[in-house]
Amino acid sequence: MAKVTLTFDNGPDPQATPLVLDCLGHHGIKSTFFVLGQKVSTPDGLNLARRASREGHWVGNHTWSHGARLGDLDRESALGEFDRTEQALSWLDQSPRLFRPHGGAGRLGRGLLHPAVVDRMKLGGYTCVLWNVVPGDFRDPDGWMDRALADCRTREWSLVVLHDRDNGAMRHLESFLRKLRDEGHDLIQDFPPDCTPIVNGKVVQPLDEFC
Repeated sequence: MAKVTLTFDNGPDPQATPLVLDCLGHHGIKSTFFVLGQKVSTPDGLNLARRASREGHWVGNHTWSHGARLGDLDRESALGEFDRTEQALSWLDQSPRLFRPHGGAGRLGRGLLHPAVVDRMKLGGYTCVLWNVVPGDFRDPDGWMDRALADCRTREWSLVVLHDRDNGAMRHLESFLRKLRDEGHDLIQDFPPDCTPIVNGKVVQPLDEFC
C-alpha cells in the first residue's frame, strides 16, 4: 500500500485554513502546516495555527516572508527569516520542531538552505522537511488534483505540498482525499526519510546540493 503524507504551506489563511482543517477532521487525517511567520503573528493566523495544533496537526516554520530563497540572502537576513518565525511560534509545544525552506515553486537544489540556518537547526534539534510531490495548486487551482494523484501513483511514499491559501484550490481537497482512499493509499502524518535531510538536529543526508 502506497503512503501519502499531506502538508500545507504559506498559511494560515482566514478563508482557506478553516476549510482545510474541517475537511481533514472529517476524514480523520493528520497533516503538517508549514506557516509563514508574518501570517501566524496576526491574531487570526495565531488562532488558526493554535487550532491546527490542538487538532493533532504538526505546525512548522516556513520562513517569515516567503521571499527570496535562504541561499540567496545574506547571513543576517536568512537568520531573520528563521528566527522571527520561531518567535511567532514560541507558544508551540511540539517535538521535534519542524522547518521547511522556501523552494520557489517547488525547486530543490543549491540555494535552498543557508549554512547559518542549518547551524540553527542543528543546535535546536530541528527536523528539516522537504518534499517530492508539488502539484502546483498555487498556480492551477482546478488542475492540480489530477497531477497530484498521478504523482502519488508513481512512488511508495509521497510527501505532497499543498497550500492553504484563498485561491479556490482547496475546494477540491475533499475529492482528492476520497480518491486517495478509494485507490488504497495510506494517509499518514510522518515524513518519508528521503525528504528529511536533517532529523532532530542531526544531518542524515549530504547538504552540499542545498547549501
